[in-house]
Amino acid sequence: QVQLVESGGGLVQTGESLRLSCVVSGSLNALAYMGWYRQPPGKVRDFVASITADGSTNYVDSVKGRFSVSRDNDKKTMYLQMDALKPEDTAVYWCAADIRVAQTVPMRRYWGPGIQVTVSS
Repeated sequence: QVQLVESGGGLVQTGESLRLSCVVSGSLNALAYMGWYRQPPGKVRDFVASITADGSTNYVDSVKGRFSVSRDNDKKTMYLQMDALKPEDTAVYWCAADIRVAQTVPMRRYWGPGIQVTVSS
């Protein structure tokens, strides 16, 4: 079965950096869009950053210039480099991926379990 798992979260101070990783495991036919989402305390889950199979990226305005998303297709891994972290970045972060597990099966959205990022002031 296909699963996603995030790693690299933790507790840092304002201005420090973290790098999140999202590893896709299991047998799959195609791995397309991949993205990061987050849910701060008391708020809804929102889009953070994404990267397509050909490397096109998008970011929410609040992280532009600070976060960078990348992927390694050989390792089936997506990364989120987070620099100059702010307390407002504190949230549970999820990775998501559009995956087709076989040619005869439609694409579907897979989610990781989420990982905590806490930025103290």
